Order: sequence, then C-alpha cells, then structure tokens
Amino acid sequence: MGVNLYFDVHVPYAITFGLRLRGVDVLTSQEDGTRELDDDLLLDRATELGRVLFSQDKDLLREAQKRQQTGVRFGGVIYAPQLGIAIGHCIDDLELIAQCTNPDEWLNRVDYLPLK
Repeated sequence: MGVNLYFDVHVPYAITFGLRLRGVDVLTSQEDGTRELDDDLLLDRATELGRVLFSQDKDLLREAQKRQQTGVRFGGVIYAPQLGIAIGHCIDDLELIAQCTNPDEWLNRVDYLPLK
C-alpha cells in the first residue's frame, strides 16, 4: 500500500523533487498553505490528511514526543538532522519507507534517518 508523506518548511526542495521523480506522493506545507503553522497544528494537518510528517526541525520532535507521552494520536513523524545525512541518502530512505510501510505502522510513531 505505501504511505504518503508531508514535508514541513525545513525540508530542502531537492528531497521533494528527488522523491517525486521516483513516484513518491509528497505534499509540502508550502503547497498546502500551512508553512507558518505551529508544530502542533502542522502535525494535526498531516494526520488529518493521512500522511506521515517528515521534518528536520527538532522542535517538531518535541511535539511528537509530548503526544506519545500524553496519548494524543498522530500519523507519525520521520526526523532527519539538517546536517549529517546526504540528500541522496535521505531520498533513498524515504522512498523505502513510502513504498514498504503502511499508514497503520506509523500511528504514534517517531523514527529517525538515516535508517540503519
């Protein structure tokens, strides 16, 4: 089945472009008109759309962890540091996730790139 991804404003366009070339469904917050939403609302929006949120913003990690601790449902977060992972590696890992997992596996989950 696969998952659809939602990118916040911190993700370089090269990652979006590379994934789209590989047929991965990506929606950016810029395209969705949510580029200035607070992290909690951005995570709500991705969940509402049935998408896993990819971010390179540590603050968003805090929001996801808070939800895990309090039991507030969310559609999943994938995090990669802004430094320390090559764009090509990021594209490879996100493509694998998008093609080989399903949305139910991501409920209330936080995962980190690079995949090991």
